[in-house]
Amino acid sequence: MKILITGNKGQLGTELTEMLHTMKSEIGPVADVYKGAEVIGVDIDTLDISDSAALQEFAALHEDKPFDLIVNCAAMTNVDVCETDFEGAMKGNAIAPVNISKLAEKQGAKLVHISTDYVFNGKSDTPYTEKDITDPVSVYGASKLIGEKNVQENCGRSYIVRTSWLYGMTGNNFVKTIRKIATENESIKVVGDQLGNPTYTNDLAYHILKIAAGDDYGIYHITGNGICSWYEFAQEIVRLSGLNCEVVPVTSEEYPRPAPRPAYSAMDHVRLRETVGDEMRPWQEALASFIEKLS
Repeated sequence: MKILITGNKGQLGTELTEMLHTMKSEIGPVADVYKGAEVIGVDIDTLDISDSAALQEFAALHEDKPFDLIVNCAAMTNVDVCETDFEGAMKGNAIAPVNISKLAEKQGAKLVHISTDYVFNGKSDTPYTEKDITDPVSVYGASKLIGEKNVQENCGRSYIVRTSWLYGMTGNNFVKTIRKIATENESIKVVGDQLGNPTYTNDLAYHILKIAAGDDYGIYHITGNGICSWYEFAQEIVRLSGLNCEVVPVTSEEYPRPAPRPAYSAMDHVRLRETVGDEMRPWQEALASFIEKLS
């Protein structure tokens, strides 16, 4: 098997690459179909997939032995920057998926495209299913939704994976930030009126490979199991890290950001349960494992 991972230097791309080399995750072993796979990774510094000419040139190098699976982890993920840089958001989150999905279709590859909870407006009071109506409230969410549709229109064998509140070993994330500022301060303020699902890259990567081993194409919600606020998430991070720091809840109005956030973006794993099975750990359990590894 030959696999292409775009955005391979990011949190999820790094996790997937390592998992394919070790053939194991914290949840369990990776499917045998990936054993001995040739894994090729690219990131913005080596290949800009929003540049169709550059991508075509790259694809030409692999025509003799085409890709069997492409996992598109590349995106413009800074929500606040997207709000003021519409062109950049569209380039990274809408145009790039067109190019990569056309490449997958041409080479006969399966494509896993990573999306987000921000495609919803956050006005629900129950977890969103894959069939619920999308209605993004930010430029980031809108650009990601267009990217989803572009993938589905251009690649017949595609999986759209919506996830949220992602953290992993590589780069910066909420968990690492909270640990840092909680070490430096006696108390910290964290938004308590936004609810969602924290997701560990190790658990997510395992499930991405699990669904890609089959042929149940379509939209999937894959997040840590259980719902919490950013405040509750931060509380657990501080507790598990053994830090002496008070976490104080504040409202979104008290902590304004350039881009609006969905107040409620928890997601239900209906498709996962109906197909390959939902082995995502409770978010508290996955977080404890991550912090232990960090320590």
